[in-house]
Amino acid sequence: MTLAGLNLIQQALSIYDDDLRLVLCNARFGQMFELPAHLTTPGATFEDTIRFLVERGEYGPLTDTEAAIRERVEQALTFQPHYLERRRYNGRMISVEGAPLPEGGWVTVYTDITDIKYQEQLLRTRSEELHAELLTRAEELAAANRELQATNAALAEAKRELTEMEARIRLTTEMMPAHIAHLGPDRRYTYSNRRLSTIMPGRPTNIVGLHIADVLGTQAYRAVQPYLEASLQGRASVFTFTDEASSRRVRVALTPDRKDGTYILSMDVTEETQTRVALAQTRRRAIAAQVTSGMAHDFSNLLTIILGMQSRLQQMDLPGEAADLVATTQAAARRGGDLLNRIADMTSGPEHNPAPTDLCAFLSDFATLAHAAMPEGTRLSVVDEIHGARLMLDRGMLQDSLLNLVLNARDSCGPGGRIELRARAVKDTWLEITVQDDGRGFSDTALQQAFDPFFTTKGGEGSGLGLAMVYNATKLAGGQVRAANAPQGGARVTLRLPWRDAPRPVDPGIVLLVEDSADLRRSIRDMLREAGHSVIEAATAEEAASLAGAVPGLSLILSDITLEGADTGLDLLDRLPPGAPPCYLMTSLRPDHPLHAAAVTRVPVLRKPFGARVLAAFLNGEAAA
Repeated sequence: MTLAGLNLIQQALSIYDDDLRLVLCNARFGQMFELPAHLTTPGATFEDTIRFLVERGEYGPLTDTEAAIRERVEQALTFQPHYLERRRYNGRMISVEGAPLPEGGWVTVYTDITDIKYQEQLLRTRSEELHAELLTRAEELAAANRELQATNAALAEAKRELTEMEARIRLTTEMMPAHIAHLGPDRRYTYSNRRLSTIMPGRPTNIVGLHIADVLGTQAYRAVQPYLEASLQGRASVFTFTDEASSRRVRVALTPDRKDGTYILSMDVTEETQTRVALAQTRRRAIAAQVTSGMAHDFSNLLTIILGMQSRLQQMDLPGEAADLVATTQAAARRGGDLLNRIADMTSGPEHNPAPTDLCAFLSDFATLAHAAMPEGTRLSVVDEIHGARLMLDRGMLQDSLLNLVLNARDSCGPGGRIELRARAVKDTWLEITVQDDGRGFSDTALQQAFDPFFTTKGGEGSGLGLAMVYNATKLAGGQVRAANAPQGGARVTLRLPWRDAPRPVDPGIVLLVEDSADLRRSIRDMLREAGHSVIEAATAEEAASLAGAVPGLSLILSDITLEGADTGLDLLDRLPPGAPPCYLMTSLRPDHPLHAAAVTRVPVLRKPFGARVLAAFLNGEAAA
């Protein structure tokens, strides 16, 4: 129908693609230039058509035919808008108007203007009294108007393309999990996507026109300002700072604008930082374990020899003073053995094993345990400001850490003292637990060395390992620990652990099982079906990510950490589309393996081997390893 409509117009029309092959022409095109059928057939080349016209004399006598053909083909390849009028070999005048197409190639319209030119000649003849220059100017104006119309059409098309490009860029920036903005020399936002409140909660969303200090607040702006000033002077930078208002760790990249101002890219790297801290602590523990394992072996042998020799001496008939020395030596050797065991626990002891934990019940149980260790008159209060939180915590490590802190507070404040343990949420990013007493507080030296192994203020009664073990356990969980003196007096130790909501029990539904071993996949599939689930399977992270976005109604993704190919289960977590179901991981890696250590800071992890009962309990949120 389109071609039929084009055949009705009196103008000749041709469309060539970006390879200068004919895409479409109307019947008038072939008639006007008397072209053979093969040159009006789609696919005919522009060069063959020009060659036919040159050889027929369309452009008049030419000395070098090939040069003329080549010149016209090269001119066409520039794809520039053009308008011209020329006389044909048969004496008729035509106008040629060409315009490039957005998708490549161009469209050309040929108009027979012989009659128009004839009328212009008549007008010129009948108006001889007019000044010759006036007539010339009129012709130039008419040609300029036609060129202006062609230029306006090209500008309108360029504007449409720019508008579409701007819309695509804006959509892309809104989809990115980062805050992207441009700041002018006056420190006011000239552009911003709507992600700032996601990266730094509590900040406004519409910030264009606002000053950066008003948007970020005094503390955050003070952290950013030196880098911002450098960027406005032309020096790019990448830095990380902690936003005190939201407790988020934010990485910022500043790129100077060549014209004026600077571009800003900000990302929330809180989880990345927590994972990196946990991995660093794991590496330090591995190195410490390697160093101390040989030493502990040798010291254990020496202590065994000492205890054996002292035991023989004890059986001899010795004077009273010598017997006391033997007993003292034995006690010291046994204490050395206890210290070796505690060092072993600290360097290569239990790993961080978070499990779903009812925080209220945990604190209640802990209060019962801790009260039993309080002397008469010492008051311990446990305050839960959260109420009803169910988090992923290593219950054993946390209990040991808090017990260490409470017992230290008991020893510091003495009988009749007051100890408070308070738990609260910090911006849904951290679980903060503070232990505070009304004792004598920390000395300056103790504040500097409180978490150093073997540092103690209790003289011979303390091992100096209590707070070091608290520090080790907290860092292993990706958390933070701080010691300070309370303003009203007494010591205060604050633990911050990553806030990880415990997963809800998984009801029977569709489970995407990701395992590269066919035998294991078959066995786990049978366990899942026994628990009432339907199962679809994948062997790689790439295949699983595609299925997660394509299969409706998924209730869970259960993936091994190590998979076929370069990607791991952790890569799968990063590639899941928005709105994907929860993803749990399973592994046979050692708990101290970096991939295992990183995984447990992000999602529940089930250790292999396991049976159907253990798997069912894991999916119901009753166990995690």
